[in-house]
Amino acid sequence: MMNALCFGRDLPAAGAPCHVEVSSAGLSIQVSDFSPETVPFAALVIEAGGFEHDHLVVKWTWNGADRTVYLKDPAVLASFWLHLPPEQMARLERTAARVRRTRRGRRAWLMAAAGAVLALVAGLWLGFDTVVGLAVARIPVEWEQAMGEAAQREFLAGQTVVKEGQAVAAVQEITKRLTEQLQGSPYRFDVTVVRSDTVNAFALPGGYVVVFTGLLKQAENPEEVAGVLSHELNHVLQRHGLERTVKTLGLVAVVTIFVGNQEGLIGLAKRLGVELITLKFGREQETEADLTGLRLLHRAKVSPSGMIRFFERLSESDSRQVALLSTHPMSAARAERLKAEAAALPRQESVPFTFDWHAVQAGL
Repeated sequence: MMNALCFGRDLPAAGAPCHVEVSSAGLSIQVSDFSPETVPFAALVIEAGGFEHDHLVVKWTWNGADRTVYLKDPAVLASFWLHLPPEQMARLERTAARVRRTRRGRRAWLMAAAGAVLALVAGLWLGFDTVVGLAVARIPVEWEQAMGEAAQREFLAGQTVVKEGQAVAAVQEITKRLTEQLQGSPYRFDVTVVRSDTVNAFALPGGYVVVFTGLLKQAENPEEVAGVLSHELNHVLQRHGLERTVKTLGLVAVVTIFVGNQEGLIGLAKRLGVELITLKFGREQETEADLTGLRLLHRAKVSPSGMIRFFERLSESDSRQVALLSTHPMSAARAERLKAEAAALPRQESVPFTFDWHAVQAGL
């Protein structure tokens, strides 16, 4: 009964059926009409072959002619492993490791190709925004945190971080008050105070938030800061930054996500670096962060008037802008929308913060 295929200069080009048996002496090979050959293990060159690298390829020289046999029969392979001498086993293990790497690389390439085709077809059928949404939904929070942490680290390397003092304590109290209402959230928010006259704060994917001292100096009360922070926290909760990142990186990022390549996605995001901070949110995202931020303030018993007042004051600098040309909703329009939403919420008594806001600002 033939269980292998042999090749050689003196054999047919398509190979000759043969029967292989394995013992401690080596391989005993019977090729069709030829006399049996017994080849010791020391004379064998062992490799992996076949299209899927699922054959054991054994080569040797017999009477001056090169011979090759392709082994795939499970019984023969099991016997081969059982009898192979230790010195050749190590070499075969290295060969097996190369085969595994080759298979993984081939699978990754095929998955990437399939993902690219899938993303292209889905993009044509559904539209790129829909495909981005599907891709973002597949990203684990751990990947998102790694992306945000890398961008935060790069940004803070060139900044003066305020690590202690009344301002830091105040921001921590505001953050704690808000995040206590986010039961079940997968994010552990990391809020950093940075010395800068910029009247702003921003959020990165994964829960990393930066508050500039300029915002703390210009805010009329802590409720304004709480409103800004609540807005930024909800950009994270709604994964707006992650969505903008994937959309900016394009089809390559989408394919990388669908094939499950974490290192590839994080590597792509690192190319953006601190540019992640400058990615602008769309109108719908800003509006969603406003409204969900307002509701979070309500649950935390923080007066929404601070958030509304902050946008009213910002509207003064919006007066020369044209709403249709702005990537964000106009601040005046945002304030009016928030007033209407706040009026629809159940009435409740707000709870003030424990710190003295004037003392916080004086410390800056």
